[in-house]
Amino acid sequence: MANTSPSRLFQLPAALRSAALSTSLAPTLSRTPKPLVPATTPSPGRAYATATLPPPPAQSSVNQAEVSHFNTLASAWWDPHGSSRLLHLMNPLRHDFIRRCTNQEVRDPNEKLHYLDIGCGGGIFAESAARMRNVSTVTAVDPTPEVIAVARKHQRVDPTLLEPGKLTYLQTSIEELSRQKEVRQQYDIITLFEVIEHIQQPSPFLQSILKHLKPGGWLVGSTIARTPVSWFTTKLMAEEVLGIVPRGTHEWSQYIQPQEMRDWARQQKALSTSEGVGWQVMGVVYVPGIGWKEVRGSESLGNYFFGMKKRDDAE
Repeated sequence: MANTSPSRLFQLPAALRSAALSTSLAPTLSRTPKPLVPATTPSPGRAYATATLPPPPAQSSVNQAEVSHFNTLASAWWDPHGSSRLLHLMNPLRHDFIRRCTNQEVRDPNEKLHYLDIGCGGGIFAESAARMRNVSTVTAVDPTPEVIAVARKHQRVDPTLLEPGKLTYLQTSIEELSRQKEVRQQYDIITLFEVIEHIQQPSPFLQSILKHLKPGGWLVGSTIARTPVSWFTTKLMAEEVLGIVPRGTHEWSQYIQPQEMRDWARQQKALSTSEGVGWQVMGVVYVPGIGWKEVRGSESLGNYFFGMKKRDDAE
């Protein structure tokens, strides 16, 4: 019964369906948090692109299965009613959360910030950030060739985004970023939206990001907690039943609990993780017909934003 697929659960009698669901979720009920470590295998049944991709460099965080999967979704990235609809709806909350983090300290109102958007996809957030008055430059990176091509094409629709240095898209991994001549040494804000749950080795991946963050800067991201609720909403309902997210987009075993994220941050000497000053978290819930809304305390159930600040005296 434990191997009953989500698509067959609704074919079972109510009592058996309840038992199957409980058995499927049993591993999540342990009170011992999982460490920030990789899942060992990619999701089975995922639709892959047929293009042959070059192998990633040694120690790269790039997962070829993930790259192939998102290549297949590239053409619909800017369709607000397509497979990226939930990302379009979430974008305003991304900016709200960044302001919540940066408002913790007094800043020069004339200061222009430099952003690095990792896993930028087709550029939904990168474009919106580049249009902000307090942003000087946005460097947006993604290892997926077809989504970078989509991002660059959409960039040409707005002439203001074509000003030199305003918005730069690079097809690269974070490990290879330092070799790109277009990049800065460090950034004020580094964003990581809906990315970390697609990384099989999240700890070294996050550590490789910190060297690109300026002292006093913020690493801001969003991801999903690994709970029975998130399995039900993101895997069963969103992918299998409603189809509002392409099947195979998420690997539930790679979701990360907020406490696991904070425990990792506390182990990094370069980070300041005091509550409200160096660490921020915000739970969000998708409400059909309305969009994403902040719900206090919901970070322990499903989608959430996290923010961690680099110490002012860190290198």
